[in-house]
Amino acid sequence: MSGSAFNAFKARVPIEWSPRLYITLVRGLPGTRRLHRRTLDAMRLRRCHRTVAHRNTPSLLGMLNQVKRLVVVETEVMFNARKQQQEEHRALRPPIVVSHSPPPTPSSAADSAK
Repeated sequence: MSGSAFNAFKARVPIEWSPRLYITLVRGLPGTRRLHRRTLDAMRLRRCHRTVAHRNTPSLLGMLNQVKRLVVVETEVMFNARKQQQEEHRALRPPIVVSHSPPPTPSSAADSAK
């Protein structure tokens, strides 16, 4: 599957080794195998869209290989960039001012100018 969107994403984003991995559960648990559910439970992933941080170890990489269809793995740099983007999106914006008074007519504007 060299034409998949994920491979295109990997080609654009340089992935470097990171001592910590951030793992997010993106698929639901109902309908999955018991072994996969127990693996996710061992990684402390019990609900969808929850993220946990783990050290990058061979045993963790083996568990991730087992449940790779259910999770998304990010390095520390990718996780921090995503969190910063979310904070910028949630930043306070100036309020929208809505005026309910009728717009001035051209004749009244000309009278007030005299």
